[in-house]
Amino acid sequence: MASTSAPFILDTPTILCIGFALSFMPIAYILGRTLIPSTHTRNRLLFFWHAYDALTHIFIEGSFLYQCFFSYTAVPVGFNREPYFLGYKDRVYGAAHGTGPSARLWQEYAKADGRWAVADPCVIALEILTVVLGGPAAVYTCYLLWKASSAKSSAAVRGAAKGKLWLVAPALATAELYGGFMTFGPEWLTASSQLATDNPVYLWFYLFFFNTLWVFVPGWVLWEAYKELKAAFVKAEGTSGKKKQ
Repeated sequence: MASTSAPFILDTPTILCIGFALSFMPIAYILGRTLIPSTHTRNRLLFFWHAYDALTHIFIEGSFLYQCFFSYTAVPVGFNREPYFLGYKDRVYGAAHGTGPSARLWQEYAKADGRWAVADPCVIALEILTVVLGGPAAVYTCYLLWKASSAKSSAAVRGAAKGKLWLVAPALATAELYGGFMTFGPEWLTASSQLATDNPVYLWFYLFFFNTLWVFVPGWVLWEAYKELKAAFVKAEGTSGKKKQ
């Protein structure tokens, strides 16, 4: 377990940080209700999740990468330790050294997981993939859900969109699960050395709630993908059997 963490203080900056992190949920919900007909309940739920997923990856986690690459403090040569991020021996990077709103956001989350205040190369490598690939993939999934649910689309267009949907969505879900494991796996193997597991708010709200969303929902997406593939193959085998008779 990590050393004793600082007490949780619900001040104005903390409220603003939490509010911003949660603000994408109503935005995604409104988009889902607007673009997906109410008769397509599952597609609306899938749209809501992938819209929230895309907004989080692109804007929130994108701001983390910005802080890692552009926020730094100069230090005398010899005070920095290897490995040197971007090869600079006289700089330390990360949100801890930023001053803007996004820096404050990650400084707050870093109270629960210290790696997000600094330029941890493993976390940054995962986040580059998440922001550059995961975010656009979630946007594309939303587009496919819209095409597959639109009454204005022809049957051929809806069918093509569904085929692409159940290729992209489970691939993204698998990547989300893998990314989550690679984020926390090293911590589990080192007795959660960077995690504030002694504080119930940091543990259950910051770490558990915000991160297990990307475990339970991708798991559900994979289950839905399995049902779709199973139904398609059963139908194909039935059609093939009838042709042989």
